[in-house]
Amino acid sequence: MPLNQWFSKGMTFTEYVNYMQVNRPELEGVYKELELNHEDVQYFSGLKNKNLRMMTLTADWCGDAALCVPVVQRIAEIALIKTRFLIRDEHLELMDQYLTNGTSRSIPIFIFIDERGEEKAVWGPRSPEVQQLVSDKKAELPLQDAPDFLDKQKAMFASFKKAVTTEPKYWQSVVRDVRKRFEAY
Repeated sequence: MPLNQWFSKGMTFTEYVNYMQVNRPELEGVYKELELNHEDVQYFSGLKNKNLRMMTLTADWCGDAALCVPVVQRIAEIALIKTRFLIRDEHLELMDQYLTNGTSRSIPIFIFIDERGEEKAVWGPRSPEVQQLVSDKKAELPLQDAPDFLDKQKAMFASFKKAVTTEPKYWQSVVRDVRKRFEAY
């Protein structure tokens, strides 16, 4: 299916936020508190004449989405990029075209297209700094066959989500990495 058709199937940001039942408070907190510096605002404002649109493959349960969706939405608003949100598990045909490392359905994935529906940039699911945080936290987990593995893993995911949705340094890492992707485009 052409990317323009996928775009037309998506929810607006408001519809997506209203749909959320798991990480809505965290997403709304990041969205409300995020501040972009003057240089980033100027840079992303310069994208206004590109007439881009963005599709986001996401899911409400995803801690990475609670961080990245509000950050990239704010960037899109500055750049006048129209956005649509697609739930990953309801759109696997599209998701499978954007696998992380060719194997993983990691989200969120942000697909930027032009007016003709041609892909111009793709970003996601994490900035390098957030990936490092995940790697560091996973390294602290016991072996999977340990009796406390599931409890420790659950606590690790909760700690990760709290860090990325309350610490602005992770928000800024997403801004920097998205900007880097656009500068390469």
